[in-house]
Amino acid sequence: MQINKLSDWLPTTNKEVKIRGWEELDVILFSGDAYVDHPSFGPAVIGRILESYGLKVAIVPQPSVNDDLQDFTKLGIPKLFFGVTGGCMDPMVSNYTASKKRRDKDAYTPNGDKGFRPDYATSVYSSILKDKFPDVPVLIGGIEASLRRVTHYDYWSDKLMPSILETSKADMLVYGMGEQPLREVVELLQKGVPFSSLRTIKQTAFLVNKEENIPKNKNWDDVEIYSHDVCLRNKKKFASNFKVIEQESNKLSARRIFQGIKDRKLVINPPFPTMLEEEIDASFDLPYTRLPHPKYNKRGPIPAFEMIKFSINIHRGCFGGCSFCTISAHQGKFIASRSQESILKEVDKVANMPDFKGYLSDIGGPSANMYKMKGKVQSICDNCVAPSCISPVICSNLDTSHKPLTKLYQAVDKHPKVKKSFIGSGIRHDMLVPEFNKNADPKELDDYTEELMKNHTSGRLKVAPEHTSDPVLKLMRKPSFKYFHKFKERFDRINIKNNLKLQLIPYFISNHPACEVEDMANLAAETKEMGFQLEQVQGFTPTPMTVATVIYYSGFHPYTLKPTKTPKSKKEKDEQHRFFFWYKKENKDWIRKTLNKVGRNDLANLLVPEKEKSSWKSIKPAAVKNTFDDAIPSRHSRRKTKHKSRNKRR
Repeated sequence: MQINKLSDWLPTTNKEVKIRGWEELDVILFSGDAYVDHPSFGPAVIGRILESYGLKVAIVPQPSVNDDLQDFTKLGIPKLFFGVTGGCMDPMVSNYTASKKRRDKDAYTPNGDKGFRPDYATSVYSSILKDKFPDVPVLIGGIEASLRRVTHYDYWSDKLMPSILETSKADMLVYGMGEQPLREVVELLQKGVPFSSLRTIKQTAFLVNKEENIPKNKNWDDVEIYSHDVCLRNKKKFASNFKVIEQESNKLSARRIFQGIKDRKLVINPPFPTMLEEEIDASFDLPYTRLPHPKYNKRGPIPAFEMIKFSINIHRGCFGGCSFCTISAHQGKFIASRSQESILKEVDKVANMPDFKGYLSDIGGPSANMYKMKGKVQSICDNCVAPSCISPVICSNLDTSHKPLTKLYQAVDKHPKVKKSFIGSGIRHDMLVPEFNKNADPKELDDYTEELMKNHTSGRLKVAPEHTSDPVLKLMRKPSFKYFHKFKERFDRINIKNNLKLQLIPYFISNHPACEVEDMANLAAETKEMGFQLEQVQGFTPTPMTVATVIYYSGFHPYTLKPTKTPKSKKEKDEQHRFFFWYKKENKDWIRKTLNKVGRNDLANLLVPEKEKSSWKSIKPAAVKNTFDDAIPSRHSRRKTKHKSRNKRR
């Protein structure tokens, strides 16, 4: 069904507000992204949620901050509040590469044009609004606000920063997925409760004067972490804060967190329970057009939209808890899954889009194969503080059945207009290995893997072993690389059995905390022996609210407080990254010299046999710089970007 009425989108201008017959607005949203009315784009979800409560909502996408700031005043003053988000990605990840160079493209802007999103967009937008309208409440949310809600290390400025509430001047922060806290915010405001009195809503944070009385809640316990000033002076105490923050973020009965910031106190209320099936269904079933706003028709396609245009998101959350990943910090470790009925309803909507050719690009989520997975005995989960359900081993209380997912795939494929449905999101290969997933039925795992490979893989299957070194993998909260070998055996067997000719695409990370030069050399040697030539990989980029970032800045592991080394200089990072490309002529001489220097002639002979040495030419280390600069810097952006490798033995 072709949608062509301008009023089918949330209004973005005064003209569009008048088309709807509105004289004033209840909420005005500001976003660092172009406006795409799709359930995969957070600003659209928040706008539609607020609209479903009967509110008059408008959105100002990518307001200009380089002129007279008329974008911030053109829609007037909302009755309830301004809402601000930096967009679907942290603006600093959107704007910069792993080596802090400006990116050439912004995936959330028409034509991929750069320069439409300021650095630290949430703080910039919110500060402008508070300066112009000091008496109007500003509520911030989205991934930038979520990950920066407490004292955090900012890689791009190389500074320890206070809560974003301090830098943005905002009145309230909603962390995580916003549907549940927003519902309560709106209900209380509509009852006449002043915004300044909203102090006991779950999953929100705010600043108060230190002498101000904080409302009691008989159901909450409180915990105070080291103040921002203490963190500035003592890196070890900063590190110790993170254990409390991460554990409380993932508990079903969490404590309220307090942190001092100068003469004020940060208050972080506990999170809501994981969304129920009917709640997440309601969010996805809202009347999205699933299209960019018509205002962009002449500016060119929006790359992020083009990538997910014909995809379906089936769940939120991830129980992997990887040390370098921000997903669980924002979406939570417990899985919120949609019903099959809601998913099939969206499949039907996509299948009836005028330019749909019969191919769904993805039926997935943060990790594609966690759909419907949860604890067998809920009371055990209620008391759990572990940040990961599958590291160091898979929890015996975790139901990892892949049957609901297999049935879902088969149900989707029965739609008469769907020729093929692909799984574009990365899968957790370790959960498909019986030697690791010991509580699962091996036949069920094989059935899912075969269904995935035969019917839902478009030439390449993406998995993320991340490294080959057990000490590095342990810190990453990833399983031993031996389970990747086990998975590849199963992959190869199914490939041959069905004559599929598929490629296995593994992701790897260089210069992660605890990673040494020898670890990277081992990675290169082991993947070479497996037949891989890694062509596009990534360097670790510190992003707020991860274990690995805390280690990078402080030098201490937040759970053990033991010193942990991290490659930090450009030279160290470039050299580690260079091992990925052992097969390039310009790297061979350097690899042999480097490994001989640390007494690892054995690895040198594996990677670059002595007999080839006479034909090599020495080239400066900068030879791999461009690949490193263009590496995708964080997991929450990586799954939307294509990565390549080639299996020579295929």
